[in-house]
Amino acid sequence: MLKTRGYHTGIIGKWHLGHHKKFLPLQHGFDEYYGLPYSNDMWPVDFDGVPIHLKDTTDSKMRFPVLPLIEGNEKVGEVKTLADQDKLTTNYTQRAVRFIEEHKNEPFFLYLPHTMVHIPLGVSDRFRGKSKQGLFGDVMMEVDWSIGEVMRALKENGLEENTLVIFTSDNGPWLNFGNHAGSAGGLKEGKSTIWEGGKRVPCIMRWPGVIPAGDICNQLASSIDILPTLAEITGADLPSQIIDGVSILNLLKGDKTVTPRHEFYYYYDKNSLKAVQRDYWKLVFPHRGQIYSGMKPGADGWPGPIGSETITELQLYDLRRDPGERYNVASSVPRKGKRTGKCSQQSKNRSWRRPYKFSRVKPKVSRFN
Repeated sequence: MLKTRGYHTGIIGKWHLGHHKKFLPLQHGFDEYYGLPYSNDMWPVDFDGVPIHLKDTTDSKMRFPVLPLIEGNEKVGEVKTLADQDKLTTNYTQRAVRFIEEHKNEPFFLYLPHTMVHIPLGVSDRFRGKSKQGLFGDVMMEVDWSIGEVMRALKENGLEENTLVIFTSDNGPWLNFGNHAGSAGGLKEGKSTIWEGGKRVPCIMRWPGVIPAGDICNQLASSIDILPTLAEITGADLPSQIIDGVSILNLLKGDKTVTPRHEFYYYYDKNSLKAVQRDYWKLVFPHRGQIYSGMKPGADGWPGPIGSETITELQLYDLRRDPGERYNVASSVPRKGKRTGKCSQQSKNRSWRRPYKFSRVKPKVSRFN
């Protein structure tokens, strides 16, 4: 889409939309690609860094090959050890800076999906042991440094005032990994659940002269809204088929009177609808899902067990007053639950409402430090 508007496009980092050549980024609109074709835990190495074949040849991880580093369409290296993973953040950052410098005189789109802070955690010697929060804190410090290097490159190349920067995440913390997992704050549960701790993530955007500095936006938005927003900004045409995203450009501009998105649908497990949100109200349907509450988390890179829960009745939450989803108010405001449920039933009848993965974003728009 952006290439039709003269943009040079690049991705540095994790792809995970197919590792065969026909699925790689260069066949889907990107001019450049460097990184891992999927998650960094999909390799034949145990959580302690020891190759699986030296311990248990029946382990399911034996089906994975060594992690390939790909440039363009070709494998240019392998990630075989935890020490190799330590180099990824620095490596990605250096390439991102180089990308900016090489294309500073033309419009460009850079997608930088860092491998970290996904487990297994890896950090360079420059940051190892430097935080007061263990390895996870060290990794966070290096990612923070990485974003700083990108921002510095924009400034030094005269691009700071004319570049939209979006910083966000794909899901909440993987809580069964304990001290390697991070925190969802006061939100309920984490990654792989339909609760807010799994879906609601930070989103920081910076665009001087367009986004008001220091502004906070509490409107409902999603990462699937980024595509149509960029289309409106650049004047590019959206795909002819119906998509789920809506432009949130007016929110970026600080307009508090608009509501581009009223609904959000929580799909999981083979496109099964688990919950629906309308404005601040979230209705959870009867379903079976995984949870972390009550389970002892793992530590130092090893996972703990994952529990399960069965929701037998409709549950309704007012996320404006109860973002932690602790008070089910379905019995006290049944009409609100009925109205919210109508949205979900309409969605069930629309196959195009079922993309592979949702990633809830509650945008907080502010200036980068």
